[in-house]
Amino acid sequence: MAVFSIASMRGFLASSIGVATAAALALPLALPTPALAEAAPVTPAGTTQSLPLGPLGPSAGRIPGVPGMSASPGLPETRGLAARDVQTFSLVGVVWDDASTPLLGHVQVRTRHAGTENWSDWQDVETHNSEHAADPDAAERGSGRVRGATAPLWVGASDGVEVRVQAETGGGTNTRAASRLPSGMRIELVDPGAAAPVAVLDGKNAGPGGDDKGDAAVGLPAMTMEAAESSAANVPHASLGAVEITALNKEDSTADAVLAADGELEAAARPYIGPRPRIITRRGWGADESLRESGFVYTNTVKAAFVHHTASGNNYACKDAPAVLRSLYRYHVVSEGWRDIGYNFAVDRCGTVYEGRAGGVAKPVLGAHTMGFNTDSMGVAVIGSFASTAPPKEAVDAVARLTAWKLGLFGMDPRAKTTLKSGGGNLYAKGRNIKMNVISGHRDGFATECPGRLLYNQLPPTRTTSAKLQGRP
Repeated sequence: MAVFSIASMRGFLASSIGVATAAALALPLALPTPALAEAAPVTPAGTTQSLPLGPLGPSAGRIPGVPGMSASPGLPETRGLAARDVQTFSLVGVVWDDASTPLLGHVQVRTRHAGTENWSDWQDVETHNSEHAADPDAAERGSGRVRGATAPLWVGASDGVEVRVQAETGGGTNTRAASRLPSGMRIELVDPGAAAPVAVLDGKNAGPGGDDKGDAAVGLPAMTMEAAESSAANVPHASLGAVEITALNKEDSTADAVLAADGELEAAARPYIGPRPRIITRRGWGADESLRESGFVYTNTVKAAFVHHTASGNNYACKDAPAVLRSLYRYHVVSEGWRDIGYNFAVDRCGTVYEGRAGGVAKPVLGAHTMGFNTDSMGVAVIGSFASTAPPKEAVDAVARLTAWKLGLFGMDPRAKTTLKSGGGNLYAKGRNIKMNVISGHRDGFATECPGRLLYNQLPPTRTTSAKLQGRP
């Protein structure tokens, strides 16, 4: 696996691609990218409040009018946090010390809408444990910072929270083991920070979600070295500092791919590259590049696409998608201890595609999305929860467009089967060669509900549509 670091940028600048952007890099990084609005001051990048969960006291000792879980002594074990005021946040999740220890229990939260006295109903948080993660032997997994975690839940701007976690009551000989909760449990309250910067087109702010202006800013913050490194990985598909990678038709997508490969793109792949979709870059959705580890890690190719849902709920508008994505990124890195956001791409309910893990949208970037099968694959997460809610057609269509393009770059037929070697997980032993669909669901590689039953059921027609977009007979 190849690693690209900030130090490697000297080599990049000496390359044929680097020459095209050398002039831009030579300018002070605080200057705006041409054709964009003037640079805005750097704004707050978000915060994470981490509060320990303890044994729940008697219900009589809680704030009047706030319901809670029974805290009777004995099994099952119950921990939580009494209702309290906190700084404003928009996304919640529970983490614990040991990533290898599963949370066998139920997690529920209530939140208070910011600036009001209105509390939400109790909401379930998915205890998805470790299936969205780096492979067991990956350097990212062994960093010493990785924690166990639930799925994150988007709740919108809130300034009060109450949490309860109750262990499962097992049966037979498993009763005692199933009733113990992991040590070091904490509630993570994530604020996504300031509005994502957006391009200014025809003098107007263009929100990436497509339904209104979005969380538009008047300009772009100054580029740091980390931001330049991330943006440079997308040249020549977009200029340095671009907030989006424009859509291309099939013919231009093929020419663009050949250019990026310096003419070395396999001839067999050229006829079957789908039209490139519009992609909002990390700079476009406001990623704080100082959070992630420097450098990129690549695999050899992309043989499969794993489709996920974020399990973060459907209570968001398309204009909020950049903020949701910033929160997911901060949760993955700060709370869970990963090197970057786990998914290679994200898709919102309106069908907008976002760049995920840094390293270049057209490159085989190693993600942390399907434990055991991150090598030679990509992860696409639809923002939302789709176990009982049908995914929007716009989102499903976007997955088809994205996979038609990205899989086409590597000569893969979306309708075909491929073979991946397991890196270890709860379905397949490490080292075992597994045959699976080129477009698979997360549950095909790991025992999980992800991407939700109703999104998973959309994968067969998605394969057909993706292949048609590639122009395959």
